Amino acid sequence: MTALFNFQSLLLVILLLICTSSYAHYVFPGIMDRNKDGVFGIFWKCARIGERLSPYVSLCCVLMAISIFMGQ
Repeated sequence: MTALFNFQSLLLVILLLICTSSYAHYVFPGIMDRNKDGVFGIFWKCARIGERLSPYVSLCCVLMAISIFMGQ
């Protein structure tokens, strides 16, 4: 089943997007800050979510890992 039709997979993709964008903004801040608008603005917004809600995002990552581990 694809990630769009499975809710748990969709949440996992969103969490990975937020975490990856936050890391990319940490490593390459100039590139991310230049592209605040347009298609690449999604990555900048995800990086902001990851930076500002870092404890909650990390808690969601841990819960998702436990959920996936227990499900298999």
